[in-house]
Amino acid sequence: MQIQGHYELKFEALRDAFAALFDDPQERGAALCVQVGGQTVVDLWAGTADKDGQQAWHTDTIANLFSCTKPFAAVTALQLVGEGKLALDAPVARYWPEFAQAGKQAVTLRQLLSHRAGLPAIRQLLPAEALYDWQAMTAALAAEQPWWTPGSEHGYAAITYGWLIGELIRRVEQRGPGESIVARTAAPLGLDFHIGLADKEFYRVAHIARGKGNAGDAAAQRLLQVTMREPEALSTRAFTNPPAILTSTNKPEWRRMQQPAANGHGNARSLAGFYAGLLDGSLLDAELLDELTREHSLGDDRTLLTQTRFGLGCMLDQPHVANATFGLGAKAFGHPGAGGSVGFADPEHDVAFGFVTNTLGPYVLMDPRAQHLVRTLRTCL
Repeated sequence: MQIQGHYELKFEALRDAFAALFDDPQERGAALCVQVGGQTVVDLWAGTADKDGQQAWHTDTIANLFSCTKPFAAVTALQLVGEGKLALDAPVARYWPEFAQAGKQAVTLRQLLSHRAGLPAIRQLLPAEALYDWQAMTAALAAEQPWWTPGSEHGYAAITYGWLIGELIRRVEQRGPGESIVARTAAPLGLDFHIGLADKEFYRVAHIARGKGNAGDAAAQRLLQVTMREPEALSTRAFTNPPAILTSTNKPEWRRMQQPAANGHGNARSLAGFYAGLLDGSLLDAELLDELTREHSLGDDRTLLTQTRFGLGCMLDQPHVANATFGLGAKAFGHPGAGGSVGFADPEHDVAFGFVTNTLGPYVLMDPRAQHLVRTLRTCL
């Protein structure tokens, strides 16, 4: 497999580990970028990007990053907090009056960001096309009764997060949430990152497909069993209502929409660049960065049925939990995306890391491919 890009010789073992991913015949395409102290030390890509394996993954190939998108939305919300346009502990209904329905009048932005608001799913079955109807989705969430007493527990809002945080951003900024997020995070840093992708960029988007024959770890199997056997369970509703959440990634309408929980498009460079921008203070001041990265939720996740640990819109490291550690330092923060992509920062090593793949693995949190790359990176530092 021909590996494209560049790396500093000190990181040759990481380049070799990246190349070794392609020993698996199922591995289609991937990219890896690492910054240390704000300098890019590894920027690699390889494999194929299209459905049929004919088109090479190029330097400008981008992919759907799924939940790697969430911290971009959270940082935007925190910037608005810093400007006095939102408040972490004010009721969401102050900005979104309809949200006060069904016992949610006291729910705060902080609870939304830390997955504690009780809104990871919608009970009433929605039509498939609701996925692309912003008004329908925000109205359904405004009417939804929390699945638990807000603030008492946490459960990952896999996709509802995008409408909940996105609607708050939209209301205070008076423009599409993706426009605000990109303008406030990606544009100032010159990152090739999009929420609401222009049609003219579609030619360079990697086609995403699942790997076959791998059942994943215990957490993945547990979640799969529930979603297959319990149609009305919270976890099932979170991932299948509206239907088509999990099957839309390659569709034009999915790429075009502005859904800041799950449909950001970018490359490994844009993930590493974003986290470098958090480490160097470009995106948030120290006080707001502390809010982002301070533990807000820890324990059994009502949605994912595994132990999770969150700050405000980012996942925090759990060094002793196999599927929940980035693999570098205990202070690391970031976010995995469904199927294997991940971006994170490790402040102790001043590392910003981005890995993107178009071969989806079955894991619930961290993908072992990325974890192996990070363990190799650690030996190089």
